[in-house]
Amino acid sequence: MTHMTRQIVTCALIAAAALAGAPSAEAQALKIGFVNFGRLLEESPQAKAAQAALEGEFMPRQRDVAAQQKSLQEKSDKLQKEAAVMSEADRVRTEREVRDLELNVNRRFKELQEDLNLRRNEEVGKMQRALLQEVQGYAKANGYQLIVSDGVLYAADGVDITPQLVAAIKSKAPAAATPPKP
Repeated sequence: MTHMTRQIVTCALIAAAALAGAPSAEAQALKIGFVNFGRLLEESPQAKAAQAALEGEFMPRQRDVAAQQKSLQEKSDKLQKEAAVMSEADRVRTEREVRDLELNVNRRFKELQEDLNLRRNEEVGKMQRALLQEVQGYAKANGYQLIVSDGVLYAADGVDITPQLVAAIKSKAPAAATPPKP
């Protein structure tokens, strides 16, 4: 069973359980909401703060790798221009230097990408947990019995509470939108 199918089945089972658990349709209306979690992640102050923190953490390394890539390009261009007039020993030595520099730059770029991806995944995990708590708190405070997210094929505008959640989160944590100064 695919991941999407499992999510749809899970949502259907949750909705059926909620309906079965309601005393009666007349006594209590089931309040259901939909959250576009991707949009919530993008627009939340936590996401903006995490992005700023990652940029601050990795920008020096990105600049360093970019400078090394520029240096490599300059040496490679110089070698191509002057190879015909260089002695055999100088040409071989310069080719080796360019090759070693290229290997070093590629290694540092890969390390930077791996480290950045690891930290980004850590930050996204933290944000998801924090935003899930926000959604649950909002749902309890506003009397929702069921909030669904991923795997929904259709949600009417009336049940999409994403804009209200974004507004509630932004109003609740305006300080989170600006990262702390080091």
